[in-house]
Amino acid sequence: MGSTGNPHVALIAFPFSTHAAPLFSLTAALAAAAPSATFSFINSARSNASLARAISAVPSGANIRVYDISDGCPEGYVLPVHDPEEEVRLFLEVAAVNIREAMEKAVEGAGGKRISCIVSDAFIWFAGKMAEEMRVPWVPLWTGGPYSLAAHMYTDFLRLKFGEQATPSRLSEPLDCIPYMSGLQVRELPEGIVFGNSNSVFARLVHSMAKELPHATTVALNTFHGLDPAVDADLDTKFKHSLSIGPLHLITPQPPQPADSYGCIQWLDKQDPATVVYISFGTIMSLPPPEAAALAEGLEASGVPFIWSLKAAGQAYLPSGFLERTGGRGLVVPWVPQLKVLNHSAVGAFVTHCGWNSVMESVTGGVPMICRPFLGDQRLNAGVVSRVWKIGAGFEGGIVTQGAAEKALSLVLKEDGGKAMRERIGKLREMALGATKPGGSSRNNLEALVEVICGY
Repeated sequence: MGSTGNPHVALIAFPFSTHAAPLFSLTAALAAAAPSATFSFINSARSNASLARAISAVPSGANIRVYDISDGCPEGYVLPVHDPEEEVRLFLEVAAVNIREAMEKAVEGAGGKRISCIVSDAFIWFAGKMAEEMRVPWVPLWTGGPYSLAAHMYTDFLRLKFGEQATPSRLSEPLDCIPYMSGLQVRELPEGIVFGNSNSVFARLVHSMAKELPHATTVALNTFHGLDPAVDADLDTKFKHSLSIGPLHLITPQPPQPADSYGCIQWLDKQDPATVVYISFGTIMSLPPPEAAALAEGLEASGVPFIWSLKAAGQAYLPSGFLERTGGRGLVVPWVPQLKVLNHSAVGAFVTHCGWNSVMESVTGGVPMICRPFLGDQRLNAGVVSRVWKIGAGFEGGIVTQGAAEKALSLVLKEDGGKAMRERIGKLREMALGATKPGGSSRNNLEALVEVICGY
């Protein structure tokens, strides 16, 4: 590939939840593919600190530079516990100014090399306006699943049909106004589209994003060809151009993981194939205490071997004596090497909040899911997992009770339904692995993305 000069790409992260890590992984992959280009990664200081392991793995002298910006939170200010949106609001108030300043610093740091392209998390929708002013391409990365992206792209259409506040009776209606969503319900949409606060910071953010994405040069998606053909075909009509480059954890360099200091893999090595349930609700979410206790009771009654990733604070809510009674067949530890665990032959089910990264990791591990979603895109992901792809199940009634836990564990681990799920997810796993191998669709699309970003 012949280069047109030495490109300088600015990458702008959304510094909350698990958004910045995939963008940094993509940065590392792009930088390796385009050694003559400069990549300036712009993120809040706090979020960059959480990426320290990945950042320190970048070899010195590499073509990636990392820039800190303020997250807008005044020094000493204590964020209100009851308002998780406050930190996003504070960040957005100052983000445009801070990002511009960081880009100026990046140009200086690159010896005056002008920025030739902006890549951003899709939530940083105003990067599109900046790119337009600078007359450079804008490539947003959507880190979630294609169904939730489609839901945001259809916000105005859905509000016309259901109103901004759908009545309770309409929440159980199927979303058959969008043909490929007919197996899903209105209540599974992200908040702020047709229920919840449509004027919240976050609802306004994703609505603005949906209006801006059609102007993007290319939209990069964390999915793979063939997973959701109908959704992909529809999104193709909404955007100028889109490229599926996922699952990102298979196609981009992963930061070195801490050692398996709790011996999870060693413990799994002693278990029979597809018998263990792995439980984790990610780094942000946690089960309400009554549900954590009910899940423990369900595990105990079911006799199923388990690994539960649960911090010490969460362990306080487990029933008295539970750890002692299940010690022989269960492991409750504060940290688990999730990718390794999901790829272990002993694991037969994954109890998850259905964040998109966890869903993709479960698919590539070939492990059926038991879904307990909380918010945002998690409900939609859970509906897709259980009723569209049919590679998982929910808890009866939507919350964890002892009975619902026993039933779900039995269905996925012991009954024929679980066997069918394993066969279906096994096929998706093969597709994902094929897409990310040399010559596969995601690998080829990543090369096409390098061409877009670097102007090759």
